[in-house]
Amino acid sequence: MPELPEVETTRRGVAPTLENAVIETVTVRHTGLRWPIPETLAAVLADRRVRKVERRAKYLLVRFDHGTLLIHLGMSGSLRFVPPGTPPTKHDHVDLHLHDTVLRYRDPRRFGALLWHEGDPATHPLLARLGPEPLEDAFDGDYLYRATRTRRQAIKQVLMDNHMVVGVGNIYANEALFLAGIRPDRPACRLGTEETTRLAEAIRGVLARAIDAGGSTLRDFVGAGGEPGYFQQTYAVYARSGEPCRVCGTPVVQIRQGQRSSFYCPGCQPC
Repeated sequence: MPELPEVETTRRGVAPTLENAVIETVTVRHTGLRWPIPETLAAVLADRRVRKVERRAKYLLVRFDHGTLLIHLGMSGSLRFVPPGTPPTKHDHVDLHLHDTVLRYRDPRRFGALLWHEGDPATHPLLARLGPEPLEDAFDGDYLYRATRTRRQAIKQVLMDNHMVVGVGNIYANEALFLAGIRPDRPACRLGTEETTRLAEAIRGVLARAIDAGGSTLRDFVGAGGEPGYFQQTYAVYARSGEPCRVCGTPVVQIRQGQRSSFYCPGCQPC
């Protein structure tokens, strides 16, 4: 599933072309995504100018004067610019036609979403209760320490709770915990202030590096120009079960937490 770095990579890829462009027409071929595409979407967007392309958590916010188009990539969604007249394939569900290019939404598994919201997008039910952005000043070691005092769950599972902090999915939670020297199954409430400070800095660093690398490409993700992400080439622990740690040589261990696999190095993450 595309995580925060992949969504931010997509935002940076589409924003230069999409911002200040006029959506001339919209073609909707399949409305049955995770939530149905509004029947009025084509009429609402036609002949309207995009003012800004922003991101909140894993949602892209395409801002217009009269509202916001929320786009979620789901498990397999992607946005790509294609030349006008490019024939759609089976999973190409929506086209936004600009003057000289087409922004095409592709989603083989159809778990993504395109939704319309009038007014402040922060009030949309999908966004209203989200936690802070991990790359913004509101998220730091002090915040993480205060927010985990009553949380007995494993720290990795807490990091993946969007009410706690947004966008830290499975891959990047594993990598950040490795950098911070904290086991993924450590109870969150037992972390001290020095540990939460290290962990907050590690999260910010891992996400920033992943964005610079264009995100991770494991199955379906590509950027707006069709290019893959390369961050998976530098994973310290994720998906490296049994392989030697890049730092100390200890074999990486895989455990199951909920419905997800977690990876850690017993040498670098002793507790």
